[in-house]
Amino acid sequence: MKCEEDVELIVTVVRKGWGEVALKASMDAGAQGGTVMYGRGTGIHEQKTLLGIRIEPEKEILLTVVQRCISEKVLDAISQAVELEKPGTGIAMIVPLRKVIGRCHMTPLEEG
Repeated sequence: MKCEEDVELIVTVVRKGWGEVALKASMDAGAQGGTVMYGRGTGIHEQKTLLGIRIEPEKEILLTVVQRCISEKVLDAISQAVELEKPGTGIAMIVPLRKVIGRCHMTPLEEG
């Protein structure tokens, strides 16, 4: 299977305001775009309250479909840009995709 046909999804969940940072890092590493969505959630490092009312932290979720041959490079770039090694900053994962339709924006990588 050619590299451009073998794709994976990188899912990145970060604090509000960091989605664009993650997107820029992914594109600088070779991704050709991504989708930023908004969500909310809590983790062990986010159990904050204000006047006794629990605050649910807002999140940004970046979905990036990339060729499998560059997915590790893109994930590493995202991790460095949003400091995922620090507790409470977010999480990212690579998910294999069996079939994708509508990838007209993706072009084959140059070989050589």
